[in-house]
Amino acid sequence: MTGRPAPDAELDEALALVNDDHDRRSGRRADGAPVGGGDLRCASATSGDPGNDAPPQPQSGPAAPAAPTAPTAPAAASGPSGQATPSPSDPTAQAKHRDITPWPAARAAAGRAPRPVPAVSEPSTVPLGQALGLVLAAPLVALTDLPSFDTSAMDGWAVAGPGPWDVRADGILAGHGRPDPLSDGEAVRIATGARIPREATAVIRSEHGLTDDKGRLHPQRDVTQGQDIRPRGQECRSGDQLLPLGTLVTPAVLGLAAAAGYDELPVVPRPRAEVLILGDELLTDGLPQDGLIRDALGPMLPPWLRSLGAEVIGVRRLGDDAEALHEAITTSTADLIVTTGGTASGPVDHVHPILRRIGAELLVDGVAVRPGHPMLLARIAPDRHLVGLPGNPLAAVSGLLTLAEPLLRTLSGRPASSPYTAALREDVHGHPHDTRLVPVTLRADHAVPLHYNGPAMLRGIAVADGLAVVPPGGGRQGQELEFLDLPWGADTAAGECFT
Repeated sequence: MTGRPAPDAELDEALALVNDDHDRRSGRRADGAPVGGGDLRCASATSGDPGNDAPPQPQSGPAAPAAPTAPTAPAAASGPSGQATPSPSDPTAQAKHRDITPWPAARAAAGRAPRPVPAVSEPSTVPLGQALGLVLAAPLVALTDLPSFDTSAMDGWAVAGPGPWDVRADGILAGHGRPDPLSDGEAVRIATGARIPREATAVIRSEHGLTDDKGRLHPQRDVTQGQDIRPRGQECRSGDQLLPLGTLVTPAVLGLAAAAGYDELPVVPRPRAEVLILGDELLTDGLPQDGLIRDALGPMLPPWLRSLGAEVIGVRRLGDDAEALHEAITTSTADLIVTTGGTASGPVDHVHPILRRIGAELLVDGVAVRPGHPMLLARIAPDRHLVGLPGNPLAAVSGLLTLAEPLLRTLSGRPASSPYTAALREDVHGHPHDTRLVPVTLRADHAVPLHYNGPAMLRGIAVADGLAVVPPGGGRQGQELEFLDLPWGADTAAGECFT
């Protein structure tokens, strides 16, 4: 979280300053809307630079629609040193972007990163009560017929032959042993789930039969052979495959496994993750003060990693100590180490030097995505990986969903979910070269971009249903964009929007 920003970050910052100055002098935004426009109650991410953290300003009227064309940056800008800053169309700037992994390629690389090593591929067997949320490491095969005997589907009478029937004095309850067989013209009271007596031809529901004063049963509807009898093996036969390998264990899967006779299940073990919090400027409690800020990632990342299927075995706070970071990485037993901050090239950004020092293989070094482009993925051992997240909170979320989520999905054996899209309710700005991940809420099948989407902001993602994947150049109203779901995403009550 400390040190100088990466060169691309400096370029964007300079361009943002020029755009802001131009907007103030012209009284309009780059999209043609008046400065200060936007709905404060459910504002769009259509004002300012993608990395601009400034809060929205009040307005007196509705915001003008964004221009249909992508925003254009000036040819050159004066940087902080007074020298000209190259425009995004400058060949040097484009060359730098070519060295950064495109966002879709980065996600694909993360999903392919785990190799088939024993720690990943060997299943473990756990009791049913511990299997929820894991993935089946072998097909679920029926251990018996289901049902394992003919049972009654309803409360009523089991009958044999044509009626009317003489009703026996006794009855048949669920859980009891094999009942005596019936003779033609006989009936017996039976409970749902009870074993059907031999020679029974049907079950008459309680509401579909009447007994007379002589104790004889009369049907009130036509009776068909086998009605309301669940025959043995109706659902499956012993040896049938009930569920394939790779199925996520849900509560319903647990129920099916129990019904099929399982006491424990073969599952892919949870990948173990450890979080290393970097930065001398971070406080663990109290108000920000004296140049120190509260650590938002320490409380946020462990539960988020758990929601992605990981077992979090530890959270360590290391400050900006290179040797402490080296020791933590080389002594960790986690399948995945997640670091926060220190991924750029500043004087206390130690992640890259330590990865070089230990001979790690950099699989992804920078991603063409905003926020969060200085994220990285490294293989530090054949079966162990490190994901380096930027220190800004929303940028870290971007890195988590870009690199950690696909890697953990593969490690835990979960299949990739089919991507789905949502239509934008309004225009949203894009970066000239990079993908943008913008927090959105879903309203009547439309994605509404949230305003508080700067790399250091969590106010938008805290109420978001997901992240819209905005291509370079931006998205237009009505355009279908890929939508990254959040595990807790849901519409807020009464359609309210709090950002």
